[in-house]
Amino acid sequence: MPVIIDGETLSIKDIVSVARNFEKVELSADAKQKVVKCREFVESLVASEKVVYGVTTGFGAFDNIFISKEQSDRLQENLILSHSTGVGDPLPEDVVRAIVLLRANSLSKGYSGVRVQIIETLIGMLNMGVHPVIPEKGSLGASGDLANLAHMVLVMLGKGEAFYKGEKMSGKDAMERAGIPLIKLSSKEGLALINGTQVITAIAALLIHDSEILIKTSEITASMSLEALKGTARAFDEKVGKVRPHKGQVTCADNLRRLTAQSEIMESHRYDKKVQDAYSLRCIPQIIGATRDALSFVKEKVEIEINSATDNPLLFPDEDEVISCGNFHGQIIAISLDLMGIALSEIASVSERRIERLVNPYLSELPAFLTEIEGLDSGFMVAQYTAAALVSENKVFAHPASVDSIPTSANKEDHVSMGMAAALKARKIFENASYVVAIELICSAQGLDFRKPLRAGAGAEAVYKLVRSKIPHLKNDRILHYDINKARDMVLKREVILAVENAIGELSGI
Repeated sequence: MPVIIDGETLSIKDIVSVARNFEKVELSADAKQKVVKCREFVESLVASEKVVYGVTTGFGAFDNIFISKEQSDRLQENLILSHSTGVGDPLPEDVVRAIVLLRANSLSKGYSGVRVQIIETLIGMLNMGVHPVIPEKGSLGASGDLANLAHMVLVMLGKGEAFYKGEKMSGKDAMERAGIPLIKLSSKEGLALINGTQVITAIAALLIHDSEILIKTSEITASMSLEALKGTARAFDEKVGKVRPHKGQVTCADNLRRLTAQSEIMESHRYDKKVQDAYSLRCIPQIIGATRDALSFVKEKVEIEINSATDNPLLFPDEDEVISCGNFHGQIIAISLDLMGIALSEIASVSERRIERLVNPYLSELPAFLTEIEGLDSGFMVAQYTAAALVSENKVFAHPASVDSIPTSANKEDHVSMGMAAALKARKIFENASYVVAIELICSAQGLDFRKPLRAGAGAEAVYKLVRSKIPHLKNDRILHYDINKARDMVLKREVILAVENAIGELSGI
């Protein structure tokens, strides 16, 4: 079934379906009517030569210069050409597809004043697989993601560059090969296409989806480490959560109890004299739970943003009103992305501490560095170094971008969100965190090898078997780079989660 866009009901799941699974897209009939009505309103404003920002005036600091209706179309194309200043690596294909989808969805709300043809061109690019080359840097996340979105629009005009069927070519050739007619911008349309937060929001939406997978997986690897380190699940008792009922903490503790249920390892040391575990084990619900709650906040804000009108001015034909406003300002998404980066960095930070405990014989009661031949083999010694390096790097990336601002446009735009910097940092933090969790996965599986013949809880044991079906026990030193990448693939492709849920049922999400 195609994803129907109407400006109101698009979900993160829909975005993933279109961005990564190439689901087809259609514009709803009701949305089409709203778009037509708003376009007629724009044309009446142009005909009457009323002063309307970006329609009959210049942009930014040039908003005091009147533009005649004869020059209106040229104004819009000049806007795209002059704003195509992006630099850096091209954004990944799934992000580009999410950007195009989100821009089409926002315009379909009927407050932007574009023709239906503009939205249908964007939809055609998605359905036919024309993916503009959009550089990752250049947006301040305030007057919208102007520079990045301008590169998207270039392709609609037959300019710029795009990928089509895996080949990079001119925007004109890509559109011609896909059979999509080029457009000629009319009044308001260039501004409406680039004056929005869709680039940072697209990155945020995909990150939310991926982060939900990572958080669940981190709980699973934490449970395996807990078992391998002969920890106790006593601290996850339901009564503990009832007296400090943060949702994330309660949910994480519930997942951990289910993952470790029926553990032979834990039963074997039930009556040991150890009173309590280290924080990286005992406080798993409090740490991962905090990340869960942070992501829940971010998800709420992004779900609002993906169905919002974020350009300027906004047009309200029913009220015969044009309102110059600031919905293009990305502060809420910038802060959300900074929060996501901080929250994900903590997933990696506490995971690395458990890795250290697994490889440290003074803390683990396991062979040093989880190797059978100490001294001759180094085992997982340097895997922990890698985790430490990634965690340290994340500490730098976790510094918030949204507290910065550099005025632009002759100080007309005197406060910006720096949302794109926040987005790029959050993506890097996620990448690093996923590697750290993957390292914990293989280290904890090695630790469980040394607890045999005792078995871990049903959930943890299911993942242990999955790991061992693809990555053998480390008997002698080998190139761990390949093992880490295999483990990360299992994490990102949800294989770890599926192994658990096939064994004990679905774990609670965000």
